[in-house]
Amino acid sequence: MSGEGENPASKPTPVQDVQGDGRWMSLHHRFVADSKDKEPEVVFIGDSLVQLMHQCEIWRELFSPLHALNFGIGGDSTQHVLWRLENGELEHIRPKIVVVWVGTNNHSHTAEQVTGGIKAIVQLVNKLHALLRCRPWLCALGRYHKSP
Repeated sequence: MSGEGENPASKPTPVQDVQGDGRWMSLHHRFVADSKDKEPEVVFIGDSLVQLMHQCEIWRELFSPLHALNFGIGGDSTQHVLWRLENGELEHIRPKIVVVWVGTNNHSHTAEQVTGGIKAIVQLVNKLHALLRCRPWLCALGRYHKSP
């Protein structure tokens, strides 16, 4: 890879609506609306690993009391999260922490490209950090095995 500008994983891109139902954009618009109406201490943003956290007991026990927002969308890759961040999902809120958990769906990208995409997300959150007065937290991708 000769330059960061050529990295598709770090180029903000909306999801292509292959289903034709507008689901992804509807979720994005809901997240932007939530950011206008709520005052979270913590925001989680990422893919289905974030989205599914609502179903876990730990969410109800630890994060609900913090008025946490869950901005996870199943299937998202780094470039999609970048697009969402650049298009208002953190614009109206002042969380203390933004948790980033993404990269699982970057199937067509190299490890270096995925790393570049994640770095671009953290840099964007850091750019907003002065305005938001928050800290980004990055969840590392673990190893995947055929069985536990």
